[in-house]
Amino acid sequence: MRRLLVALLVAAGLALPATAAAQHHHRRSQAEVELMAGANAPAEADAAVVVADAAVAVADAAVAVPEVAPAATAPATTVPLGKGLPVVVRVGLFFVEVPAIDENAATFGATVDLRLRWEDPRLRVDPATVAGEYVEYRGAAADARLGEIWSPEVRLANMVGEASHQSHGLRVYPDGRVELMGRTSAQFATTFDTERFPFDRQKLGVALISERENLDQVALDFRQDDLDYSRVSPSVQLDGWTPGLVSLWRDPIDGWHGESHARLWVALEVERQSGKTAAAIFIPLFASLLIPLLAMWLNKWEDGGFKIEAFELANVIVGGLFAVIALNFTVMGEFKSVAGGDNTVTRLFGLNYLTLGLSLVVNLALFRFNLAERLFGKEVQREVFYFLAWAVPLLATATAVAVLLAAVA
Repeated sequence: MRRLLVALLVAAGLALPATAAAQHHHRRSQAEVELMAGANAPAEADAAVVVADAAVAVADAAVAVPEVAPAATAPATTVPLGKGLPVVVRVGLFFVEVPAIDENAATFGATVDLRLRWEDPRLRVDPATVAGEYVEYRGAAADARLGEIWSPEVRLANMVGEASHQSHGLRVYPDGRVELMGRTSAQFATTFDTERFPFDRQKLGVALISERENLDQVALDFRQDDLDYSRVSPSVQLDGWTPGLVSLWRDPIDGWHGESHARLWVALEVERQSGKTAAAIFIPLFASLLIPLLAMWLNKWEDGGFKIEAFELANVIVGGLFAVIALNFTVMGEFKSVAGGDNTVTRLFGLNYLTLGLSLVVNLALFRFNLAERLFGKEVQREVFYFLAWAVPLLATATAVAVLLAAVA
């Protein structure tokens, strides 16, 4: 009987709710009165009081356990973590206009439409509450909405000065997808590879950099539909150039404290229309190359000696030198990007100077001082003259043609 009573009281005490400590104290008093009322069972009453004390202690401990507050919701302007990190921002760039290319300043003007797309699960809503496929914002409404949500801070890193025009729009889809469009008209810095000038192709690149978040937080990427979007408008016409395809590639950039930031290049390939440029440059270059050769061909061997005096041929060579210098200044002034590199034009100018120098050495050594005759006799001097008369022109012409073919190939 005693054991049964103890078991029942323990079970009743453990079943008490954690938030009702006062009710447990009341039940303890009631149990003591009932147990003390039985004069024939004092031992059972004492045991019941002990068990009641234990039950009240259990209830008090349960009441002392604090409640855990729910976690605070992150504001919508922070980096979205719903799909993990990094947040993948897909990029596309459309070339609306390319009005001009300035090779001397290494810039080009363009109007581009930049498209950024990402997902933010915090923006998901019931599709039934949206009229249409998405909610669209433009102008001031877009600015206001962008101030309420997170968006990637992607800037046009190689833009020169301030943009002459900027506008953007925003689309938010019920499933949390976000599309940010921005149109920018500005000048962009670029580099020119003139190795194959004037048969060259150039890439007019736009650099996109995410500077606020590092590469572990935001990644700039592209897929096939972004490549399909990234193209040039069919209406674009460039004076002296033919627009081609648009290419994209990733090129992370180093930041502070060993971090890396996402950078993505979008480049429009253009091909130079070389017809007019090649004729204006190469015809004078090849013509000037004939001057030192003529200085050798004009002389001839008769009656054991040369018929034309050395100083007369030296005047022809010096005149050719001034002609090449003048042509050099003209070409380099018109195409400054060519002057500082190794390309077809600079190689041909170098060949001109080399041939002029070689012709001057032959004129002095062979025609003026007759070194071959003094060392080996007149017959050797005559054979040396005949050899140089065809060997030097052949080498100069073959070298010039090889340089030209290397640029065209």
